[in-house]
Amino acid sequence: MEGLKLNRRSGENIENSMNKLLRVRDQMGKEVIISFPPQRIISLVPSQTELLYDLGLEDRVVGITKFCVHPKAWQQSKAIVGGTKQFKFDVIDLLKPDLIIGNKEENYKEGIDQLSAKYPVWMSDIASIDQALDMILALGNITDERVKAISLSERIKEGFASFGYKKRKKTIYLIWKAPYMAAGRGTFIDEIMDFSGFENVIEAPRYPELIFDQIVNLAPEVILLSSEPYPFKEKHIEEFRTALPNSEIKLVDGEMFSWYGSRMLRAVDYLKAL
Repeated sequence: MEGLKLNRRSGENIENSMNKLLRVRDQMGKEVIISFPPQRIISLVPSQTELLYDLGLEDRVVGITKFCVHPKAWQQSKAIVGGTKQFKFDVIDLLKPDLIIGNKEENYKEGIDQLSAKYPVWMSDIASIDQALDMILALGNITDERVKAISLSERIKEGFASFGYKKRKKTIYLIWKAPYMAAGRGTFIDEIMDFSGFENVIEAPRYPELIFDQIVNLAPEVILLSSEPYPFKEKHIEEFRTALPNSEIKLVDGEMFSWYGSRMLRAVDYLKAL
């Protein structure tokens, strides 16, 4: 598929010295020096936690957040280091991590800055499928699981390349209620919508707030109500049905639209079915 690349050298080490220190740059352009391969990893992002599991790193991941629900067993077997935007620094200190993995959007700058002063922190910054593939390859490189990461990336790329042309429907994707918030331009969700045949009617960047009348005036053909971060339910469909009787209103699995790790491989069939 044109536009999607697969850079096998993404995350390549700049320097691998005799004492096995790996010097890399993360997706925010920051240099990170890592003891290679890392043995005590903390993940601060649910989708990247699942990726670490699929890369076979169960024995080396020591801490995750309370929102890292895949794999489910890790909620009992791994230390919980707080949420994505509220870290338990005392727990993290006890774990003595040699690598912490975070994300620019999902984590908070003050907390990341505090951790970066003490530990190697590698940050992703993802708004496209290409950047997600780069992240997978980079984490495969710095965890010494490059072969698995390349295989996974190629399978994801092939999956999205298999999307044929779809008649595009004017769509709004809601992620929150009270206030309503929608996925706008420059987001990973926006790109996934595009691949899936949904034309995003939101022109504003990031995640703008909307009032109900604005949604009605946009007259979307499709309204997608995400399961996360706000857990939309069947009852919320009725709130839109009266005002927009001609719109198709769907509850959708938010993980399939917004998780940018190995979940992307599972998302292909789900998105095609939509």
